[in-house]
Amino acid sequence: MKILLIILAILAVILIILFILGKRLQKKQEAQQASIDAAAQSMNFFIIDKKMMKITEAGLPKVVVDQTPKYMRRAKLPILKVKVGPRVMSLICDQKVFHTLAPKQEVKATVSGIYVTAAKRIRGPIVETDPKKRKAQEKLEKKEAKRKAKEAKKMGK
Repeated sequence: MKILLIILAILAVILIILFILGKRLQKKQEAQQASIDAAAQSMNFFIIDKKMMKITEAGLPKVVVDQTPKYMRRAKLPILKVKVGPRVMSLICDQKVFHTLAPKQEVKATVSGIYVTAAKRIRGPIVETDPKKRKAQEKLEKKEAKRKAKEAKKMGK
């Protein structure tokens, strides 16, 4: 009986600690979101490519790579390679926005520094936002690319 009470007390203490830490992290995240919103600006750009890449391989400025924690350098982030006017640059994208974009697409986006927080398509291919339909669309694109590669191979022979 005493063991059960001790385990229950330990679980209650752990629950209280997790609650306090959760509140702190939520306040910190809200402050970060407010600073991102304050620095946000609207931009038109053409998406050349989009990939999930490590931050060290993404071609981001050295200052950005140096400021990221060591454990985040190994994690893969959604990276967009875009053309803004005559310049080609790499931007980090929000995960939700990343899935709604396609390469070879011109978009009007809200950008905070090098972080894309929102995007709306201007010109280019329409991308399905529903995850189930999106997977089906990607499978069709892969099949079509394979078919075109086979045709090109036959033409070359």
